[in-house]
Amino acid sequence: MGFKENILTKSIYVFHLSSGSCNNCDIEILDCLTPRFDIERFGIVLVGSIKHADVLLCTGSANRMTIPIIKDLYEQMPKPGFVVTFGACGASRGLFKDSYNTGLPLDEIIPVDAYIPGCPPKPEAIIGGLVKLIGKVRAKKKKG
Repeated sequence: MGFKENILTKSIYVFHLSSGSCNNCDIEILDCLTPRFDIERFGIVLVGSIKHADVLLCTGSANRMTIPIIKDLYEQMPKPGFVVTFGACGASRGLFKDSYNTGLPLDEIIPVDAYIPGCPPKPEAIIGGLVKLIGKVRAKKKKG
C-alpha cells in the first residue's frame, strides 16, 4: 500500500535533508516537534532513512557538492514520493543566490510538489504547507 492510499489513515514519514542551509530552517523544524506545535499529532513523523520516507523535506540552497546527493536520495525514495522545499533558500537560493558555490534551485534538480515560504518559515507555515500537500495528494487520488 503506497503513500497515496495511506495518507488518509496513516502517518506521513518525512526525511529531512539539509543541503547547505544556515540552519535557521532546521531549528524551526525542531520547533515543530516540541509540545507547543506537536506535528506528530497530525501523523507527521521524521524518519532517519530516505528508504522509509513518503516525503523528502529539503532545506537550504543546494550547492555543487550536494546536487548529486539530492538526486541520489530522490531516486532512493519509495514511489510515489513527494518533495517539499523549505524556506527561501530551497525555493530561490535566498541569500546564497550569488554565492560562487550555489548550484541550481531545487525545482531545477528534482520535481518539487510543495513550497513552504519564509526565512525561516514559522511552524504555522510548516503545518499549513504540509496540510496543502495532503490536499494535493487527495486531489490526485480522486482524479486517478
